[in-house]
Amino acid sequence: MTAPDNRVHEPIDPDIDLRMRARRHELTRGQAPVVAVVAAGGALGAVARYGAGLIWPTAPGTFPWTTLGINALGCAIIGVFMVVITDGWSVHRLVRPFVGTGVLGGFTTFSTYAVDISHLIDAGRARTALGYLALTLVVALGAVWAAAATTRRLIARRRS
Repeated sequence: MTAPDNRVHEPIDPDIDLRMRARRHELTRGQAPVVAVVAAGGALGAVARYGAGLIWPTAPGTFPWTTLGINALGCAIIGVFMVVITDGWSVHRLVRPFVGTGVLGGFTTFSTYAVDISHLIDAGRARTALGYLALTLVVALGAVWAAAATTRRLIARRRS
């Protein structure tokens, strides 16, 4: 009698059979530069965010304008960046992960946003926390949309 097979069987990408040692090595070797540039960009973005927090600190229990501003600015830059690299110029394959995922991912910050909401709730300002939660969503999406739309118009005007 054989023992039941209790291993988890996850789906396998048909293009990359990770059961083959050579394919696993090929995948990890090809991803190393991407991981490196995301890490380096993330460090730069996080340092920039931290610096902004030092320059414009938020007093405990008050509305976190700095985090809102950082996230809005980062989202606007993401909107411009994505349009420029998809509609404007051809860039090296590592530019998008470095700038988009790394720098801007490290600069914009969901974790600080969540901590700010928690601090507002702990300070007895649940309404302010809820307002901040909703306002950040509206401002961030609006910033991406407005920046992308404006950039597309500028690129189209420049080409004509």
